[in-house]
Amino acid sequence: MADLAVAPSRVSMHKPSRTADRVFFSAMPFVMMAMVLYGFARTYFLVGMVAAPLPNKLIHVHGAVFTSWMILLIVQTALVATKKVKLHMTLGLFGFGLAVAMVVLGTTAAVDALRRGQGPLGLDAQTFFVIPISGMLLFGTLVFFAYKLRRNTEAHKRLILLATMSLMDAAVGRWQHPAILQRIPPTQDLVILALLLMLVGFDLFNLHRVSKYTWRGALFVIVVHLVRVPLGHTTAWHAMTARLL
Repeated sequence: MADLAVAPSRVSMHKPSRTADRVFFSAMPFVMMAMVLYGFARTYFLVGMVAAPLPNKLIHVHGAVFTSWMILLIVQTALVATKKVKLHMTLGLFGFGLAVAMVVLGTTAAVDALRRGQGPLGLDAQTFFVIPISGMLLFGTLVFFAYKLRRNTEAHKRLILLATMSLMDAAVGRWQHPAILQRIPPTQDLVILALLLMLVGFDLFNLHRVSKYTWRGALFVIVVHLVRVPLGHTTAWHAMTARLL
């Protein structure tokens, strides 16, 4: 009986490693930035960004703003790691405004691609439209809750990380290697799943549990990724996009 009484207190005494926490949440933005650089190198970064042959000025602004988010994420995690929390919180207000601009620009760019009839991944433009729109839904929702729970550090940093992970399919879709990602587009979702599993694995390692914010956010991302293309093939979706056009 004495052993049974002591066991719960031992579990509750586990303290997550702050060092591991700083390392993981500081490293993940660099991992995702590398994914973005690799995906957009040929069409954007290595051709001068401003000088890149993009369809129009809207897409140029879209690219600059989304790149700014990745840079801001790296800066913000560095500020937390160096204990400059007040500056982090001040920049957080700018970051929330930037996120709102990203949702507006992302949606507008998606409509522009629909108007131009652009439909990669073997999808027609009307079906493909569901992918960027659902991406903005994921990103906007996760950032909203991250801002709402900004005083809860466990929730805030995980939701911001998950929101950024939800943007990565745009970069992954442009990877030329491995070739299977281009031959079988659904395999691109496996890269996003790997990112989610990295966060789950870190929680198990450092918290000895999966944070409710991790599994709820990850489940949200997975469900949207599973249903969006089938939704894009429906008659109702095509009727909606035709009316939008």
